[in-house]
Amino acid sequence: MADIDSLFKKPALPGSSSSPSHSSSSSISNSSKKRKLVPSHDPVAAYKSARIDSAGSKAAHAADASDDDDSAAAGPSSLPSDFFDAPAEDEEGGRFFGGGVSERQAEILDFMDEHEKEIVAEPETVNAAWLRKKALGFEKSINKNAEMRGKFEDEPHKFMASEEDLDVEIKAFSILSEHPELFEEFRKLGSLGSLVKLLAHENTDIAIDVVEVISELTDDEVEAEPEQWNALVDGMVEESLLEMLSQNLSRLNEGNESDRTGVYHTLSVFENLASQPSLAETMVKETDLFPWLLKRIQIRESPLSQNKQYAAELLAILLQTSQANRKRITELDAVDLFLQLLSPYRKRDPVKGGDEEEFVENIFDCITCVVDESEGKQKFVEAEGVELALIMLREGKMSKARALRLLDHAVSSVQDVSVAIQVVEAAGLKTLFGMFMKKQDSRTIEHLLGIFASLLRLLPSDSAPRIRTLGKFVENDYAKIVRLLQIRHDYATRLDKVEKEIDEQKKGASKKDREEMEEEWLSKRLDAGLFGIQMIDLILAWLCVEDDGAKKAIEDLLEKQELGMQSIRKTLEESIALMGDDDLDADQVETKDMLTALIDYV
Repeated sequence: MADIDSLFKKPALPGSSSSPSHSSSSSISNSSKKRKLVPSHDPVAAYKSARIDSAGSKAAHAADASDDDDSAAAGPSSLPSDFFDAPAEDEEGGRFFGGGVSERQAEILDFMDEHEKEIVAEPETVNAAWLRKKALGFEKSINKNAEMRGKFEDEPHKFMASEEDLDVEIKAFSILSEHPELFEEFRKLGSLGSLVKLLAHENTDIAIDVVEVISELTDDEVEAEPEQWNALVDGMVEESLLEMLSQNLSRLNEGNESDRTGVYHTLSVFENLASQPSLAETMVKETDLFPWLLKRIQIRESPLSQNKQYAAELLAILLQTSQANRKRITELDAVDLFLQLLSPYRKRDPVKGGDEEEFVENIFDCITCVVDESEGKQKFVEAEGVELALIMLREGKMSKARALRLLDHAVSSVQDVSVAIQVVEAAGLKTLFGMFMKKQDSRTIEHLLGIFASLLRLLPSDSAPRIRTLGKFVENDYAKIVRLLQIRHDYATRLDKVEKEIDEQKKGASKKDREEMEEEWLSKRLDAGLFGIQMIDLILAWLCVEDDGAKKAIEDLLEKQELGMQSIRKTLEESIALMGDDDLDADQVETKDMLTALIDYV
């Protein structure tokens, strides 16, 4: 008969995986082809999983063990015929029903289980002492990994254990996003600098882990005080964070799932830091971020990926934040690129509600920012941007409203009149006035009014484009002027209602409350129709100056509304008052002078 102990011996432990891997807390997938750091199997956990089933019973161990060793210990001929019959239950409830352990052993195992639960249930206190301890372990892991890599450069399996330890230490710092009060200490200990330096680690998985942690620490949802945030960000920038992030983008391969996630988190860090205008300019000036972003948004994809959309979004944020960035991107011929990317949408719409639609909106935002600068306006005309925008106004759907806003921005500013002239020469007046004479939403009307006001302000006196523009207003028995006064009446009705509400609020408000509410009240008035009235009265004032017949028609139409020319003068005077006298740029100074001159003619 076989040795009874061998029949119930402990099953062999599963072997540890030989391929190290890295796991990321925010990875999109685990399908990466790169080397990954996977924690090795815990033999204690393996033993417990074999000993205890999902219901907590200890009977499974004996049953599994007997199945594994039936053939190994003895042949069937050596076993008694009643061997597999259930044994009679003894006083202890059956030795083998107890899982193959004595009562004393069971008590020890139960005690260990309870002790482990207590350990798990007691979270670590995250404070300065904890951080110092973690910092020490972090530095040891860095040094150990460097040492092992140096010794076994050609034998990765020998240094992967140290890489796994380093991976764990890096991820441990993500909890600091919940404790911004430790940011300054994190920097003083030198661990912040060491973390940033790991962006250059040979294993890009380690670098990606670092990026993810930095993304979490700089997220706008972290409740950090300004000085705490500055301590963190300044400390990282001093360690060349921006340059290293930019360099990392070039070595990540988005064909790999892990690297694709790394690119996303890198763009996230840039976005977080761009909330500070000076950093937004620095990251463009001192890195190759703009060239990389411009190259990334050109890659053809179907369907369009999240990273391509995010690259366009980051571009838009950086351009909205800084005038220097807008001028810089113009030097990179980005205007022509933006127009090429928008061209396919002159007649068709992107898929609604997806990354493609957001991508198109972000590209429109990018080029709209760029044409606010005189350099951008010139590039816009050279790249036939006016013509593309007019095609979108005539044939586009989703692109129509965005193309109109783009033209409004492009045609404005006294610093450059090239766009205004090109709008007329490209037969844009027919398209624009055709839209104006139809029923439109308030946003469309405001953009059209802005374009008309800019044309009258900028087109050279007695030039063919100016004469053609004035002709549009006086043709068909001043139909366009009649339309202007109708819209003005609608705006005035809405504005009057809001102003009455504001007057009621002022009655019960103290002087201090009035001062605090002044900006809010002005914003309400502008939204209710004041801005539209300002644009219309500016156009009407120009028409009064240019054409006596137009002036007579305007006076008659105002009289029918029980108004007079003084209402236009009042609007122009309020526009001047709202501009103030401080910190005016060249455009604003010239606008103020223009309004003052127009008041004398009205």
